Amino acid sequence: MRHSIRAAALAAVSLAAIGTLSACGSSQSEQQTGTGWSYTDDRGIAVTRPERPQQIVAQVSAGAALQDFGVKIAGTFGPLVRDDGSVEPEAGGLDPKQVADVTGAGYGEINLERLTSLQPDLLVSGKYAEYPGLWHLVEDQEQKVKEIVPTLGVQQSGIALPEAIGKYEQLARALGADVESPKVKVDEQAFNAAADRLRALGARMKAEGKSILAIGGTKEEFFVVVPARNPDLDYYVKELGLPITTPNNPDPASGGYYERLSWEKANAYPGDIMLWDARSASMTPDQMKQNPVFAATPAAAAGRFAEWDAVAPMSYPSYAKIMNKLADQLESKLNG
Repeated sequence: MRHSIRAAALAAVSLAAIGTLSACGSSQSEQQTGTGWSYTDDRGIAVTRPERPQQIVAQVSAGAALQDFGVKIAGTFGPLVRDDGSVEPEAGGLDPKQVADVTGAGYGEINLERLTSLQPDLLVSGKYAEYPGLWHLVEDQEQKVKEIVPTLGVQQSGIALPEAIGKYEQLARALGADVESPKVKVDEQAFNAAADRLRALGARMKAEGKSILAIGGTKEEFFVVVPARNPDLDYYVKELGLPITTPNNPDPASGGYYERLSWEKANAYPGDIMLWDARSASMTPDQMKQNPVFAATPAAAAGRFAEWDAVAPMSYPSYAKIMNKLADQLESKLNG
């Protein structure tokens, strides 16, 4: 639901940021020849530059993913720092002091003057097939941005998590990063070890007849997430065996990422553990429990919640950390 709740919330209450190992897709290619640098992105667009891009601006999670593979990021756009001064989970390992923030005033906007001042060679962002434009960059803004710097889209929907990570790895390689470095190998091993922990927990939960319900909410609506529409949850279910429930009536107007329910129906689906959307624009468990229907569900009443980091960077260290944290939380709730 990397785009999902945000789409509904924007329509309902104009929230700003609500919006998720095989080989990479063959649609991508990179060439570095005497005539310049070329890379075909996941929109099928051949992005060309006189030489390999050095000054790179990226949406925060895309930038953090590329940085984890060894690419230096000059500037970012999208949620970077929270009101309390902490780094947004979406920004991963980015250091706000080391990147220029070119985020504009509204969602999907860029500060064009600040972007121009960086003299960028390339702008990178995720791409969701169900939505026009790039992530955190609406179509009319992208047209203005393209007058300054070429844009490149990386697919982030309709694929499993390892493939999504692989796409950033491939782009990082094309940008000159050493993706065969010892660090990357260690990161990949940590990712696989964390995945094994979740796989064991999935087997345990199925044996015990227990389930997980992925949820989120705003003041107006309650959301039940469709695992298959999100690269991370889809991977958890299909490859690792976590028993995450799929709702019956996904909302087609929002790409089928979730089912929308009134708070009066917040008990429509059972779940032994609630996997809640931890983004700042979605309600916290304590806020959701102010609704009596939701508060009365067995999982909510017992405080059986685990965090879903729905907009994390697509990289090995990012998801090794996330999966280990999720495993810790699931173990705690199952053993409690």
